[in-house]
Amino acid sequence: MGREMVYRLADRFAGLHEIWVVARRLERLEEFEGRVPVRVRKFVLDLTKPESLSVLKAALEEKKPKVKLLVNAAGFGKTGAVGRIPHSEALGMVRLNNEALVGVTEMVLPYIPENSRIIQFASAAAFLPQPGFAVYAATKAFVLSYSRALAQELKSKNVSVTAVCPGPVDTEFFDIALNGKKLTGYKRLVTIKPDQVVRCALRDALMGKELSIPGPVMKLFYVLCKLLPHAFLMNFVQWQEETD
Repeated sequence: MGREMVYRLADRFAGLHEIWVVARRLERLEEFEGRVPVRVRKFVLDLTKPESLSVLKAALEEKKPKVKLLVNAAGFGKTGAVGRIPHSEALGMVRLNNEALVGVTEMVLPYIPENSRIIQFASAAAFLPQPGFAVYAATKAFVLSYSRALAQELKSKNVSVTAVCPGPVDTEFFDIALNGKKLTGYKRLVTIKPDQVVRCALRDALMGKELSIPGPVMKLFYVLCKLLPHAFLMNFVQWQEETD
């Protein structure tokens, strides 16, 4: 979705001087060559490592850019019962989904002028604790809570913060999360394309919305999570997973 965001930003906003893009793999960054009509500054960094954040901080201090739109799209998840996911991967989710997001956001904040936008990719998993996906869902609940609080703090600067909460998206995310297995049950039926998520996210961010939920099914899920006891919903979700 981060890649799709670069293409859509470059296509839609002619006034952009430069887009800074961070990724762990150089080949992913090289995909933009000749395909983006805006200068792309590439950073091959692993945001879970302090030294990578230091590189980004140094670049910000050197260039002092005016950041009109910050997008935090990095993240990963792994399914499995608590204690059965490798320790490094469980902690890795927290480091990337939470620590890196907070680190980048607070590092960039001094360079964000008034009337700007911040887009934080959370997930519909943030709405409800997820047995079998406990750490990931908890990290996304953190992103949602953090984004809402940040939105309130930045109102005086007219800077909006939008938490993007899609359901399953057709990316390589689930190849990693499910160890190569395929989505089953209702998740397969409600999967949407990355461009749908990004289009909705940009529209909602430009409108100053604090929450972007693409698709009617996930909007309904959000409402149900507000109205029904979480214990009931968790039992239903777990039953559905076990019957697939």
